[in-house]
Amino acid sequence: MQCQNELTYKLIEMKVLFITMVASLFGVMAIAQSSKKPTIILVHGAWSDVQAWKAVTPLLKAKGFNVKAVNLPGHGNDNTPFTTITLQSYVDAVKKEIGTSENVILVGHSMAGIVISQVAEDLPAQINKLVYLAAYLPANGQSLLDLAKTDAGSHVGKFLQIDQTTASAGIAKEGVVDIFAADASKSIQEQFANGVKPDPLAPFASSVKLTDARFGSVQKVYIYTKNDHAISYRKQQDMAKVGLVKVEHTLTSSHTPFISIPQEVAAILIKEAK
Repeated sequence: MQCQNELTYKLIEMKVLFITMVASLFGVMAIAQSSKKPTIILVHGAWSDVQAWKAVTPLLKAKGFNVKAVNLPGHGNDNTPFTTITLQSYVDAVKKEIGTSENVILVGHSMAGIVISQVAEDLPAQINKLVYLAAYLPANGQSLLDLAKTDAGSHVGKFLQIDQTTASAGIAKEGVVDIFAADASKSIQEQFANGVKPDPLAPFASSVKLTDARFGSVQKVYIYTKNDHAISYRKQQDMAKVGLVKVEHTLTSSHTPFISIPQEVAAILIKEAK
């Protein structure tokens, strides 16, 4: 009887040990799978700041992604003098945020398409994918101004205000809603119109230096905004075609879908980050 009891206890101990080992294994696997999730880095465009992403960021974090939003020099609460800001200043700010991270989904809105393109040229091994959200997608040697001046459908030119003395480019208040947020609610439109500030001028005229071996090796995704008055839908399509974009998404929105339809923007980014 005693031998039988000892055998029973040993069988129970072995069963418990087995269950513990299996549970531990699944725990390790879950941690490993979680650690494989990409880091999503969000870069705002011109006449904007890091707050542009405030409705999208929590939706991405809720799915377990590590999310970082970059505030570019001279934007938001950053008071870097405009006369010292260059395209390289923006690139360096994004690279600093990336740090040693790998498997990065790098998202750029509008002007930031220029920035993320140059970052990908510098750090191709760390970038899993570039996502252009209604963004400029340049070829080697092009600047934002090069691309913008061939966009007949853009409304920016009618309201652009250049001030050489302050090295800035602004948008007249009466044009802000039409250009950026025509589909937002009235309250958001008013808030947006009051919040738009001038941008440093120099980065608009700076050309990127891109190669097929580095920038060309990074996968590119484009999110079109069909009712866009800042970068026309036609121009977006043309840039994506020249840029050999393989994956495309379309939103029926103005230039700032992260304000008007953040859930749809987040859903696309989550899909691309899986």
